[in-house]
Amino acid sequence: MKWVGISGGWRKTNQEIENKVRKVVREIIQRGDGIVSGGALGVDYIALDEAFRFDPKANKIKIFLPTTLEKYSEHYRKHARLGTITQEQAENLIKQLTQLKKINSEALVENFDTNFTEETKKTMYYERNSKIVDFSDELIAFHIKTKESKGAGTEDTIEKANKKRIPVKVFDFAI
Repeated sequence: MKWVGISGGWRKTNQEIENKVRKVVREIIQRGDGIVSGGALGVDYIALDEAFRFDPKANKIKIFLPTTLEKYSEHYRKHARLGTITQEQAENLIKQLTQLKKINSEALVENFDTNFTEETKKTMYYERNSKIVDFSDELIAFHIKTKESKGAGTEDTIEKANKKRIPVKVFDFAI
């Protein structure tokens, strides 16, 4: 079995991006390979949702978090209160990750470093990207450029995969 890293934007997606992510993940799982992702909103959320459809026991899923699920949940709920995301988005993501942990605790890899703060979160997200690449045999990136974001996290993951010399496929989107 090969592990395929899935990376992409979290701020905004559209139906075209969602359809492409679902198609790619479905093909990966159906051929017997697994997905590796970062447990965020957007592309990560869609990828995990689709993977669950074809791998309900989560044997072909590996999600790396930048912190513990508890701290990650607090982080997303805080951003819902701030209006960065909706409360529904935060709760749906938390529910999805909690379900993954319940189904297969080994599929959810938490980072127990207690230093996840607003000041350290970018570094910890980028460390998470490194773990995704380290675990992956190839990377498929959904690089989404918006007015708010140029996709720096996705670019970081692509760069790390290129340095590791694993195959990288990039789908570019501008919304």
